[in-house]
Amino acid sequence: MVQILHARAATTIAVRKKIQQSKKSINAIAKEFGINRKTVMLWRKRDHVSDLPFGPKKLRTVLTDIEQKAICIFRKATNHSLDDCYIALKDSIPNLSRSNLHRCLKRNGISVLPKEEKTVSSAGKKKFKTYEIGYLHIDITEVNLENNPKFYLFVAIDRTSKMVVARLYQNQTIENSIKFLNEVIELFPYKIHTILTDNGAQFTYELLLKHLRPKSFHQFDLLCKKHAIKHKLTKFRHPWTNGQVERMNRTIKDATTKTYHYDSINQFEKHLQEFILAYNFAKKLKSLNFKTPFEFLTEKFKNNPTIFYRNPVQYSRGLNT
Repeated sequence: MVQILHARAATTIAVRKKIQQSKKSINAIAKEFGINRKTVMLWRKRDHVSDLPFGPKKLRTVLTDIEQKAICIFRKATNHSLDDCYIALKDSIPNLSRSNLHRCLKRNGISVLPKEEKTVSSAGKKKFKTYEIGYLHIDITEVNLENNPKFYLFVAIDRTSKMVVARLYQNQTIENSIKFLNEVIELFPYKIHTILTDNGAQFTYELLLKHLRPKSFHQFDLLCKKHAIKHKLTKFRHPWTNGQVERMNRTIKDATTKTYHYDSINQFEKHLQEFILAYNFAKKLKSLNFKTPFEFLTEKFKNNPTIFYRNPVQYSRGLNT
């Protein structure tokens, strides 16, 4: 069997056993094995032959025992990532840093989350190209509530600033897509230069056979052209190319319909807008260096106000609202 000894160990397990069993004097044993007298005295005192761990016996950390227990309970209950745990807990634990949080999780054996089964291979995935703010992803997703008719949620998210706008409609029609786009253009405080959508009939005629396509341009394209916006389409049957808004759809549903019960569509719509408000103004995102979309935009405005129609500070709620 391979023996795992300390790097500076002067004796083996067999020698230690002989030292403990020997009746000879300390000097005689030291001379026999060619070791120091202190080593002989050390192993004679012990009732085992294994090395003791080095380092301080009491762990030094700025986190209290209660704080460490709270961190472990929060991690196990939420299964949040390291960064999400840090964002959620840093305000309530003043001495918390990302590094001591990681060490705390590692000491308690919960630094690695269980791996989820992946249905789609991540091979070949590439990072998004860097764009200036104003590149929007737009998509429509169904909303099903008990004892209520089906509704459709129109969602727009900026690829760079992560600012989100969501509106609920009874039908996914061209008229509603136009109405939604007008609201988005009005709400975003800066110039929108590109919009990415799928190939749905609400946004384009591309999937229609040529002889079935209207001779006039699609109204969504006309509105984009009016505001000098480039309208791009995802590749057919490749929804992951519009992945940012697809992921946002899931985030919205996880925080609303998959967690809560609503007695009416009005109740859901109210909660939806409260969530979007919290997301834009309170949710600190790793992709924005732990800033909220609102904080990111206010910082962007200070550095480059020329691309803005209005100061984003006007959107904040305070004494003047």
